[in-house]
Amino acid sequence: MALTDPSDFASFDGHVWLNCAHQGPLPASAARRAEEAIAWKQRPYELTSERFRDVPERLRRTLARLIGGDPDDIVLANSASYGLHLIANGMRWRAGDEVLVMDTDFPSDILPWLRLEPHGVAVRRERPRGHIFEPDEVRTRIGPKTRLLCLTWVHSFSGWAIDLHAIGQLCRAHDIVFVVNASQALGARPLDVSTAPVDAVISVGFKWLCGPYGTGFCWLHPTLRAQLDPPKAYWLSMLTPDDLEGSVEIRLKSDLGIKAFDIFGTANFLNFVPWTVSIEYLLDRGIQAIADYDQTLVSRFLDRIDRARYTMVSPLHPSRRSTLILLTHVVSTQTRAAYEALQRANVHVAMRAGSIRVSPHVYNSVADIDLAVDVLNAI
Repeated sequence: MALTDPSDFASFDGHVWLNCAHQGPLPASAARRAEEAIAWKQRPYELTSERFRDVPERLRRTLARLIGGDPDDIVLANSASYGLHLIANGMRWRAGDEVLVMDTDFPSDILPWLRLEPHGVAVRRERPRGHIFEPDEVRTRIGPKTRLLCLTWVHSFSGWAIDLHAIGQLCRAHDIVFVVNASQALGARPLDVSTAPVDAVISVGFKWLCGPYGTGFCWLHPTLRAQLDPPKAYWLSMLTPDDLEGSVEIRLKSDLGIKAFDIFGTANFLNFVPWTVSIEYLLDRGIQAIADYDQTLVSRFLDRIDRARYTMVSPLHPSRRSTLILLTHVVSTQTRAAYEALQRANVHVAMRAGSIRVSPHVYNSVADIDLAVDVLNAI
């Protein structure tokens, strides 16, 4: 049964958007709030000091609800890369420290660590035997110098999900910082950082969280945050606009807590106001309910696709599946033809690493899935 009303999202005008792993559509309620935020900018006298404070703090509280965390551990960002660079550049590295990454991971999970190599930090880029690291592979590849492991929760190029808890427990047992990119998972599967053995969770906001582009966040475990040096001195984290009315005392403050790590421009009302509403929209429907609904769409696709024509890259077993479905035509030259046929039918998917990637979410219907499958089965 659908969790959304047709009026919850804009009309797609005959198009089917099955590419949430690239961009999630903005809910109508969030679009209305974006228009309200634009009106504040049109009439700048409405940009009060209270709104400069309330916009980031409401978003921080909403993100904390999403992941079962404390608002005091939420860093406001504009991407997943911001959080990764925050950790890479803020940690007090020792000569000989080692960072372990998966060589087949998304580039954002590898590039920040490579900048550390000229400073004596070794980056080990290991290839998994399948699409992702399994716990036993992590166990055999970590060593006495391994200080940090960075992995994606759901692999963008295959749709496989790592065993978050088993790998996290391994890292805890070996005192290794575990950084997880949840960009292809949050909003489509639940996460509770109060029980998950992770040290940092970073994510964009414009995929499964259906926010505007240029949104993201980072959750830092307090133990990890204590190991990081703040990367900047942002005046609005240390003062308020009201503080400028009288004699201004300019000094560095060391008691800023999580705000010391925020992106510049945290009163980003054009993005953060609608994004907050998007997350609240998803929370109101329930992340577990959304995850269950999304899996009915995935199951529908897998049940109806012609296995004589297509090879599945993403996993079939429900315990390993995500909301990313990747497949190739058994005749390799026909994969591109199948993708182009979907495009001609106004069914929007993606090509990733030589595979067709289909990524449905809560706004999609069974009819959307059936149309995509019918087009593919005709190739």
